[in-house]
Amino acid sequence: MASLDTAATAMLAQQLNVDVISNNIANVNTTAFKRQRAEFVDLLYQTETQVGSTTSDTGTVTVTGAEFGTGVKIGSVYRMHEQGNMLSTGNNLDLAIQGKGYMSVTLPNGSIAYTRAGSLQLDPTGQIVTPQGYAVQPGITVPNDAISVTINASGEVLVKLDGQTALSNVGQIQLSTFPNEPGLKALGDNLLAETAASGTAITGTPGSTGFGTFLQGFLETSNVNMVQEITNLIAAQRAYELASKVVQTSDEMLNSLVQTA
Repeated sequence: MASLDTAATAMLAQQLNVDVISNNIANVNTTAFKRQRAEFVDLLYQTETQVGSTTSDTGTVTVTGAEFGTGVKIGSVYRMHEQGNMLSTGNNLDLAIQGKGYMSVTLPNGSIAYTRAGSLQLDPTGQIVTPQGYAVQPGITVPNDAISVTINASGEVLVKLDGQTALSNVGQIQLSTFPNEPGLKALGDNLLAETAASGTAITGTPGSTGFGTFLQGFLETSNVNMVQEITNLIAAQRAYELASKVVQTSDEMLNSLVQTA
């Protein structure tokens, strides 16, 4: 009875769907988190009657045929890159990206990762780093005697030194974009990695064509909509219950058949 297997695939797919939704809900307060959406695809079909097959010597053909589906699976988990809201923090090392782009950071193994989470800090040497201590590229060091740090919309890091009136430029934070942002690989810690699917990073100055700008003293919030996620969760639960009902019904039908035999 194929309905048992078909219903089982539906239950498994909805369980994975709930996993995606639960991860969205868990990260509702994660800085710059981008919600994900499960994409469903149908499985192979069994053909009882081939569509377009000849049905008589006069050349008549089957118009619709008879194909029976074997279930469903999760084809992909798509990352939604809508802009999050701007949350004012008052911290001069907090940066929100308005528009497209990612800051690049160097991981301990020397590889480059990308992030939109701009809760930056200074390490013991004065270098601008992520909360995990990964240096923001290109490496920028703030002098120990700096009185204030200003990061403008184009990513220029300007410091005021004791005894000086004019601001000193100590570096500029660049942004990177990708031909296919959903193709980036999630590494955890608010970091993403370039893949063959994402395409090669394109680096440029914030504010130039195709690149967003920085907003100092703000953080980008998660783009998770709790109302939508709860609605999706209820829909997934109902679909799971219906699939389990199919299993129960199929089992009862098989039981009736056995008793009849």
